[in-house]
Amino acid sequence: MSEQYLVTGAAGHLGSAVVQALLRRGERVRALLLPGEPNSPAGAELFYGDVRDKESLHSFFDCGSQATVIHCAGIVSIASGRAPLVRQVNVDGVRNILALCREYGAKLLHVSSVHAIPEKPKGEIITEVSHFDLKNVTGYYAETKAEATQLVLDAAAAGLNARVVHPSGIGGPGDNGRGHLTALVSDFCTKRLFCGVSGGYDFVDVRDVADGILLALDHGRAGESYILSNRWLSVREVLGMLHDITGVREIRWYLPTGFIKTMALPAEGWYALRGKPPLFTQYSLYTLASNAQFSHEKATKELGYHPRDFRETLRDTVTWLRERGRI
Repeated sequence: MSEQYLVTGAAGHLGSAVVQALLRRGERVRALLLPGEPNSPAGAELFYGDVRDKESLHSFFDCGSQATVIHCAGIVSIASGRAPLVRQVNVDGVRNILALCREYGAKLLHVSSVHAIPEKPKGEIITEVSHFDLKNVTGYYAETKAEATQLVLDAAAAGLNARVVHPSGIGGPGDNGRGHLTALVSDFCTKRLFCGVSGGYDFVDVRDVADGILLALDHGRAGESYILSNRWLSVREVLGMLHDITGVREIRWYLPTGFIKTMALPAEGWYALRGKPPLFTQYSLYTLASNAQFSHEKATKELGYHPRDFRETLRDTVTWLRERGRI
């Protein structure tokens, strides 16, 4: 039987990049979208369903051939609260995907996050772990990703052909929404950003993560997890690159995260009233001040994963946003 690839969250930034990477290889691809969701990926066979509703996914899984599921669907949340929807999608949705993979005999690649991995003290390099506990991570989003990742590894230990990847902070062209890095680039280029914040994070190109996912399917081992990161970049370095790329005025003021954190919670409420995602929250500020020294050595050695220079990512993001009239 020929192989068929089933991609959940296919309208999202990463999901759409994975679909396009598979199509470039000439693979047969089914894309799962929420009912009524815009930005459907061209070239894939489209299916509509919700990972929270197992019964809505049977037609998606019933493909009559060997299936490989790439589970990209998830909610990335920097909110300080504990919205029930985050757990319903990130944990309960994974339970449904696992049950259907067992039922249909499908292979699984689960997209987790570096947030699922326990943080180490500053100065120590963070690598893959073999056990995940929601009590060992900080923030509701991280808790849901840790819990779901352990469910996948437990299923793999019980015989399911499943593996996990942990992307760091994803950016790059192709974001039809307002992802956190896309929002930063947009606000800088449209001169809505007047100051920066101290700290930084490990940012990685969405195209490198998509390629890393395919490498994990081709060369990765069942029951294993792989960090798909790039390198730590300060916010100052990212904004400096954007200044060099665009010629937009340089950001000269950088405020400490502790100072901005005092204003973050009321700002979240203000943005919520306007129906827009905030650029910074208490949780995102915590993240920018945390240890984000993630190593992709395992993925490089075992999979052949090599992320690009992030300056290229920023340049391509600016070009993509300009072409669509968003900046």
